[in-house]
Amino acid sequence: MAQFVDWDLAAATAGALGKSGPKVTLDEATGVVTDLRRLTEEAAGHVVAYTGLRSQIDHPAVRVVDRADWAATNIAGLRQVITPLIGRLSGDRQPGAFGDAIGSRLTGVQAGTVLAYLSGRVLGQYEVFSADPGQLLLVAPNIVEVERKLDVDPRDFRLWVCLHEVTHRTQFSAVPWMRGHFLGEVQAFVDASQAGGEQILDRLRRGVSALSDSIRDPQSRASVLDIVQTPGQRAVLDRLTAMMTLLEGHAEFVMDGVGPEVIPSVDQIRARFNQRRQAGNPVEKAVRKLLGIDVKMRQYAEGRKFVHGVVERVGMAGFNKVFSSPLTLPRLTELSDPDAWVTRVHGPVGPVSSAG
Repeated sequence: MAQFVDWDLAAATAGALGKSGPKVTLDEATGVVTDLRRLTEEAAGHVVAYTGLRSQIDHPAVRVVDRADWAATNIAGLRQVITPLIGRLSGDRQPGAFGDAIGSRLTGVQAGTVLAYLSGRVLGQYEVFSADPGQLLLVAPNIVEVERKLDVDPRDFRLWVCLHEVTHRTQFSAVPWMRGHFLGEVQAFVDASQAGGEQILDRLRRGVSALSDSIRDPQSRASVLDIVQTPGQRAVLDRLTAMMTLLEGHAEFVMDGVGPEVIPSVDQIRARFNQRRQAGNPVEKAVRKLLGIDVKMRQYAEGRKFVHGVVERVGMAGFNKVFSSPLTLPRLTELSDPDAWVTRVHGPVGPVSSAG
């Protein structure tokens, strides 16, 4: 089969380029890990009570990881998903059909560079590629680094982060079809291409290259989606965007709903964290734009507003119908119009005050 990425080289590159974490003693590190595991369990109880969503399938315990472990886990997941897709595109031909070892090594270095960058910024993740139903990861060095930079209460900040990430775990474990649907949409994105395999692989390579180059030289303003996307993939991308906006907004809504009851300093944390999100030097801002992090930030706000609007109209149980099937997920146009989703799924309801 043609090899698109030298995954081993990607892992080695991510490990070599990844920054070291904040300085902590062994006792401090052990305490952070213990604290995050305990707060994950505490957060899980709060999320169930607030959302009414309960896990329908078993899931592994949270993994508290460092930056290298986070990168390695994501590389393993991407390898598991992308390799079969590339194999299908290439017709499972032998290496050399779409490039040589040099190309796969170059892409491996570029992919490792991107993951090294992200490994220093991600606080937590529900990783769905590598295993079913997925794995909750908390990146301890990044959590400690951010709580120190923000000068906030460590226990409060860690619980606040756990509320967000546990909500993502709940979305996938309480809605068993969610992971399969998400992976199906990723596959549909590839299937929707109107070009031949060689052209697709070339676009993918250029997309990875653009991401990697932006980290070294952020003057470029190219859009990775414009590089990779074909017209036939836009409908799939709209569905994926709507789905991810819902999931991110729901997590934000839950953490802000639960927070005031269990986190004394939540207002201070939210204000300082939002300020951190919006700040950044020109290099950071350029890289964030190319990586799509700016889009993700908008998803937090737009998704939260949608969830708030629906809950205000039909309550939490009514909102949870969004998880009934893929057909009840919001369409992209409905994210800015909660009434449209409510009418489609619930039928007409009485007038309500404006959503905040």
